[in-house]
Amino acid sequence: MRRAEQPSRRTVLAAAVAAAVTASAGPAAADPEALMTTDTADPARGVPARTVDNRFWVSFGDWSGGTAKGTRAVAGARAGVVIAKPAGTVDYTDPHTGTTAAWEYATWTSPVHRLTVPATEAIVSWNAHTPAGTWIQAEIKATYTDGSSTPWYVMGRWAAGDRDIRRTSVDDQKDTKSTVWTDTLAIDDPSTGLRLASYRLRLTLHRKPGTKATPTVWRLGAMGSDVPDRFTVPASAPGLAKELAVPRYSQEIHKGRYPEYDNGGEAWCSPTSSQMIIEYWGGRLTAGQLEWVDPAYDDPQVCHAARFTYDYQYAGCGNWPFNAAYAATFKDLQGVVTRLGSLADLETLIAAGIPAITSQSFLKEELTGAGYGTAGHLMTVVGFTADGDVIANDPFSATDEAVRRVYRRREWENIWLRTKRYNASGKVVSGTGGVCYLYFPARPNAAQRTALAAVGVRV
Repeated sequence: MRRAEQPSRRTVLAAAVAAAVTASAGPAAADPEALMTTDTADPARGVPARTVDNRFWVSFGDWSGGTAKGTRAVAGARAGVVIAKPAGTVDYTDPHTGTTAAWEYATWTSPVHRLTVPATEAIVSWNAHTPAGTWIQAEIKATYTDGSSTPWYVMGRWAAGDRDIRRTSVDDQKDTKSTVWTDTLAIDDPSTGLRLASYRLRLTLHRKPGTKATPTVWRLGAMGSDVPDRFTVPASAPGLAKELAVPRYSQEIHKGRYPEYDNGGEAWCSPTSSQMIIEYWGGRLTAGQLEWVDPAYDDPQVCHAARFTYDYQYAGCGNWPFNAAYAATFKDLQGVVTRLGSLADLETLIAAGIPAITSQSFLKEELTGAGYGTAGHLMTVVGFTADGDVIANDPFSATDEAVRRVYRRREWENIWLRTKRYNASGKVVSGTGGVCYLYFPARPNAAQRTALAAVGVRV
């Protein structure tokens, strides 16, 4: 997220699993109701077999199929789960304010999902409406391939606002086999062959006692993945020339602004990228929502995105699920976190009009024309040239006008898809292995549905 080569929790995660060369594990039985990424390997184009399993709960049938304790499923254009009758009351002490308050709560627990790709990592994401006086907690409990289980891990305590609680990840969660690193549950030593075989997700919906307010959760899911350790990936053949008209915003013009949110604009690549795509889909903030921003600042919506993606524990705006959840607070938008397997996947999305936010890390000399190196940075992919090169809105630019960049295809796909790399000191550290955020309409058209299904995202 910053341009300098600095350690990040992604680097810490890599250090925890650095000894691993991914070992295979036997396939688990598939969940017949899930729409998951399928094997669409295309060796002729350099498209590898898939290593990702997505399962999302989104329909009325999905929400009716879980275990409810005080919640109920609601139908409609956006089916979801809400508080019906609270299961009880709990005191919560906010670690970032020190305030203790009582909250009514209700829970929904998913059925067991057996991963078609026994996973080394899992990332949970959600879309929800949390009116004033409400918030949610998302958890995961996984079963290992050796038959043992994780504890219930908290993957986020979240509200769209920041008045009732401070949205937060939870540190210091681990057992003897896995650890939660901010937003990612990871096997500690994949070289043993141990994997996550299945999981359940649990939502806890909270509201102030005595009120009728309720959160509504529209989407909940997890991305499990087992991406082979690799310093390089096979080259893919170009398949599309198209560019989407995505707004361009620079994080750099916000340098020094609102340092309480991740030290200001210098570190705002994730919310800046999120705001670009939100506005591409028509998402707009009102004057009332922006009245807290200094009127002298250009692009105040970027400041707003930074504030409302900020993770108070991580002390940054780069929590992946928090960005997806922020996008889904805009009318008729959805957001997910997943991994893609190749530039062909991005071409499929771009062809259907869906831009993507990608996470990558690189040395200055590894990406021609960037002019910087980074231990972790988000960009918005908006298209491909006739030669197959990547057109990216890179928020690490001096002005909004300078945001559009063209990066060499081979360089770009390698820095995005690899899982290991050498940093400026020659140390082996992590790469993100194809992580991306996808934001798309609540009611996508046929072409968009087909493209999302092709990359394993159920709508």
